[in-house]
Amino acid sequence: MSADPLKDDMLNCQDKQEEDTPNSSPFDFVIKQFQGKSCAPEKRKEQPSAIKKFFRGFDFGKSEGKDRREIEEKEINNSGADDQSEKEDLSVEDGHSHLISEAESPSGEQRFNQFMQKLGKKPNSKNLDLNNCALSEEDVTELASLLPFLSELEEISLSWNGCVGGTLKALTVHLHHVNLLKVLRLNNCRLTAEDVISLGEAFEIVSQLEELDLSWNSNIGGKLSLLTKKFQKGCKLKCLKITDCNLTAKDGESLAEFLNVIPNLEVLDLSINKHIGCSMKVMAQDLKNVPGLKELNLHMCGLKQDSLQGLDTALQHLTELRKLDISCNREIGGGFKDSTAHLASLKNLEVLDLHQCCVTEEDMTVLSQVIPLLSSLQELNLSSNKSVGVSSDPLLGRLRFLPKLKSVAISNCGLGEESLSSLAEAALHLPELEILDLSWNKCVGGNLKLLLGALKLAAEIQVLRLSSCNLVAEDLALLTSLTQDGHLSRLQKLDLSYNDSISDEGWVVFCQGLAVSKELSELDLSLRPSACRDCGTWFSELLAALAQLPALAELGMQRWVLSEPQRKQLENFNHDNKRNIRFDC
Repeated sequence: MSADPLKDDMLNCQDKQEEDTPNSSPFDFVIKQFQGKSCAPEKRKEQPSAIKKFFRGFDFGKSEGKDRREIEEKEINNSGADDQSEKEDLSVEDGHSHLISEAESPSGEQRFNQFMQKLGKKPNSKNLDLNNCALSEEDVTELASLLPFLSELEEISLSWNGCVGGTLKALTVHLHHVNLLKVLRLNNCRLTAEDVISLGEAFEIVSQLEELDLSWNSNIGGKLSLLTKKFQKGCKLKCLKITDCNLTAKDGESLAEFLNVIPNLEVLDLSINKHIGCSMKVMAQDLKNVPGLKELNLHMCGLKQDSLQGLDTALQHLTELRKLDISCNREIGGGFKDSTAHLASLKNLEVLDLHQCCVTEEDMTVLSQVIPLLSSLQELNLSSNKSVGVSSDPLLGRLRFLPKLKSVAISNCGLGEESLSSLAEAALHLPELEILDLSWNKCVGGNLKLLLGALKLAAEIQVLRLSSCNLVAEDLALLTSLTQDGHLSRLQKLDLSYNDSISDEGWVVFCQGLAVSKELSELDLSLRPSACRDCGTWFSELLAALAQLPALAELGMQRWVLSEPQRKQLENFNHDNKRNIRFDC
């Protein structure tokens, strides 16, 4: 190959021309170079202007007068015609190239399918689920470019993708293409202040949005107004979740104003925002503007007694409320005696969570009167409130007036034998009970027989938690006899952990009767963190039972010391029995 491309072209053309016209001279070759771009032997228009220009310096004996002027005029005219011809040829070539390019380039739908396939997801034109996909900045940019082709999109879920933070504007500027969008989830995306601003601007045009989840983005704290002020009055938002976003008292005030423009709100989750409690009284005043609210989650929001009073006043307007969670607000303890006037009016309430609220005996006196009036209640959590067990007011006994109860959690409530007996009596009237958690109540050990009647009638019970209850061998024997007699047949989860007092003989009896629990999927037999104990002869009985439990998927045996043969038996169990049990040892 020559260093001069033009020379190479001339030589190539010369070779081709010599093949077609063997007797042509080099002089003819030069002339043909000026007649056209291609050297192929095809018929083309003459180009005298180019030829004349080439020989302009030679004298062929013709006069330079009129004849020369005529020649020059012809040259100009022919040159113009030739230029036009070349332009038309180029235009046709460009058109062909454009058509070929369009044919070869993938459609928007094809690009979207390729993008989803790259991320190991199935394409769905209505639901874009990219949760926890390790998206990169380039992925977000590419996704943004695809939004114009996803006009039917209704849900976008990008949660648990840290790299989304700082890149959201590339996406939000295209959200107007998906004007049917109803759900946007951006949990734990490390959103920045710039992202919050971009989101706010997008919300001015996303008119159909019904669910917004921004949980676990701490940079939203102090900037919530940048979002809330952009929503249009009367927007369709039904669900707002802002869990653990480091919200401030100022954000609480912004949220209070926001409640005036979202009348359709049904779910409000502000949990784990410890500083928002200071503005709860302000927010509570505006809760009346969302009368259709069904779920209110204020778990660990730094509520105080005055917050509780403001909330109780708001409850009179929330007649549709189904779930109320004010758990882990320790400073509201002692405030219930002045703040339950409207709690009893929540006739549709199904879930009430008051765990770890430092409820006092005075509070229990009031709650014992109010809770039994919640006729639709299905789930009640009073765990980690010591006064539940020591109060003289029989709240547990009055649970009999709540026949729809499906879940009762009273772990770590300091129950005594008397309160346990009250619960056992009430449980006889709870035919739909599915979950019973009595963990961390030491009085249960040796007294499980008090619950015998209730457990016999608990045909629907699926979860039984008796962790750290000081159980003894007799308690396990009782459970075994119940299961062998056909009771607890629907049991799926059984927690017997941290009951180190059970003897090896007790475990043997339990394991021998375990095989009848065909629906059991989780079993925890772990010892306390401070304990360590050799696994006795009952281990072989346990393995024999496991082989007959088709639903079992998880077995907890922490801090039990297995011998080498026992460990090998456990390691080979799944392979030998074609099972996939997760052993937590």
